[in-house]
Amino acid sequence: MPLEATVYILRCADGSYYTGLTKQPVEARLWEHNEGLYDGYTRKRRPVVLVFTETYDRMLDAIAREQQIKGWTRAKKEALIARRYHCLPTLAATRTGPDLRRQPPATLD
Repeated sequence: MPLEATVYILRCADGSYYTGLTKQPVEARLWEHNEGLYDGYTRKRRPVVLVFTETYDRMLDAIAREQQIKGWTRAKKEALIARRYHCLPTLAATRTGPDLRRQPPATLD
């Protein structure tokens, strides 16, 4: 029997997102977050609401996905939460594209 792991995203009371991973039922983990049982990001941002889950058969796949999502922008996380998968490539391109705010250094001719 495969060991399942769930990647989840919580929306915190301050509007921020927390991405986590659990081997236990996600409802139990959500309860732990809302009870403030562990010191961490969500403890001072309660209550939290579960807004997204994905379940994996392999722990290594779940860990990789959690790390991937943690590196995403807020806009990309919101597209994932809304299941707007078609938006993800465009949002990824804007994250890795050129930074138009940066200007090349001035040269003295």
